[in-house]
Amino acid sequence: MPRTSFASWPCSIARTVDLMGDAWNALVLREILYGAIRFEPIQKNLGIGRNVLTDRLQRLVREEVLERRKYQEHPERFEYLLTEKGRDFSRILLAMIEWGDRWLDGGRGAPIHLRHRGCGRLTHAEVVCAECGKPLEADDVRAELGPGFPSKLASHPVVQARFGKTRRKPSA
Repeated sequence: MPRTSFASWPCSIARTVDLMGDAWNALVLREILYGAIRFEPIQKNLGIGRNVLTDRLQRLVREEVLERRKYQEHPERFEYLLTEKGRDFSRILLAMIEWGDRWLDGGRGAPIHLRHRGCGRLTHAEVVCAECGKPLEADDVRAELGPGFPSKLASHPVVQARFGKTRRKPSA
């Protein structure tokens, strides 16, 4: 059987990194999360080249992470709003903030605090089990093949060694 690389297999992490792994994309989304939704403030806050920002915004709009909405006619100007897909990605940004505050603060503490609008308290991201609500740690989860994993790869010896015969059927 030919040698196969895990990097080429369908993987949610690989697909996400392909789109969001560019540092500028994550920083653009951070700015929008913090309320800078227009080109000029995003560009100024990040110190990013106009051409680079234009490219990143176009990709995020094309991938439906952002919605481009006109707010001025002459000259034409646009603001960038998170779509449902973008709002969903904000959970990842919130988790990145929590991780960075814990491990990369150099002992100085969090540079930004997050306050939950619902209860008014300071908060942080926490990954919990969607079923029982308990916090999830790396040792608490097991990877299994899902319905989107290609059948032709499921029988590969490396896949069998890693995942065994676990495979969920597509739900109706």
